[in-house]
Amino acid sequence: MTQTSPSDLLNVWLIGQGLKARGREDMLRAFCEQLVNYGVPLVRMQLAQRALHPEFGGIGFTWTRAEGMHFEYFRRPDQAQEDWYASPFYALIKSGEAEMQADLTGPEVHRFPIFADLRAKGATSYFVHWQPIGEVTRRDYDPERLNTEGVLASWTFDGDPAEAERHRDVIRGCFETLVVVLSTASNREMGRSLLKVYLGRDAGERVLSGEIRRGSSELIDAVICLFDLRGFTTLSEQLPGEALVDLLNDYFGHVVEVIQAHGGNILKFLGDGVMAMFNVGTLEEDARAALRAVSELAPRMEAVNAARATAGLPLAQYSVALHAGEILYGNIGAPNRLDFTVIGPAVNLTARIADMHRTVERPIILSEDVRRAVGGDAENLVSVGRYMLRGVAAPIELFTLYIPEEAPAS
Repeated sequence: MTQTSPSDLLNVWLIGQGLKARGREDMLRAFCEQLVNYGVPLVRMQLAQRALHPEFGGIGFTWTRAEGMHFEYFRRPDQAQEDWYASPFYALIKSGEAEMQADLTGPEVHRFPIFADLRAKGATSYFVHWQPIGEVTRRDYDPERLNTEGVLASWTFDGDPAEAERHRDVIRGCFETLVVVLSTASNREMGRSLLKVYLGRDAGERVLSGEIRRGSSELIDAVICLFDLRGFTTLSEQLPGEALVDLLNDYFGHVVEVIQAHGGNILKFLGDGVMAMFNVGTLEEDARAALRAVSELAPRMEAVNAARATAGLPLAQYSVALHAGEILYGNIGAPNRLDFTVIGPAVNLTARIADMHRTVERPIILSEDVRRAVGGDAENLVSVGRYMLRGVAAPIELFTLYIPEEAPAS
């Protein structure tokens, strides 16, 4: 009777984990524990994959027998530090070979800085290999700019180095299955991340949950927020393109952080503006969350301008308009190009309110509907008058937010 090998058993186990859609971190932790259970004297595993992310180039998972699993994001290879160039991973990719192994009890221990560190912790053998995915071959990889899918993994053993080849065979026998399962999980996680980055947190979750049919929408009560950079047209005529993009990213980074911290959802960027909505609960809760965000935004923008002035960078002022009402939230567009956005009279009225900043000479304006929604918690809201707005039949009262200055420290 033929005995089933550890690699075969691990292949079956890995496929089961993939079918359960288990997350990469949990799955890799359990996989390392499975290897140990099958007699592999694993003391450390390190695995890296590409991360399709606007800020990071890759994600790395490290498991040790003593400390378990942790993960971290890496900067892009073209931004990396010298550690990358001094690593076995970089050397293997540059060589174009499939794997590399080393006996850490002999002269090879001096080949890379990490080898000496591992040896000092009792390791005796090191094994690293990698597998690209898709049409690309190993020779097509550029270690300076890794933009192709694949998995890099290292395995460190203790015990008798003479037994290391047997342990490497166990890993070789199931590595391709591991790569396929990890890639499936990676694509699923990247899809979630990218949808949230490009559509917003709430819209991304809705699309992932199946709201992808054109015309599918929902009437909701929410507070609409329009943020604009004032004087941007003049700046765009004066600044080179790269400086203009840096300016937008600097201000927008703070705006998005503040809005999201108070439960708001970013709907879209409108050139020099941001459209967001607050839909955290009741309309009263929405209005209060929006006012808290705007209150925090004012000193934040002052701090940004102070920092940019110190650095000799161009400055911009801002305006914010808030309005509360019923909006239609959902999929709008063509069969092959949809946008998950908001429409309706309340959205249009928010734009009209935003046009009033020059008239009232206040950076923050909100409608009487927001004032009513806030209820009794409105002592810092000050009327700036009643106005007839373009396209609106009846006059509406507008308010601004009074933000008391902090008393100077004595």
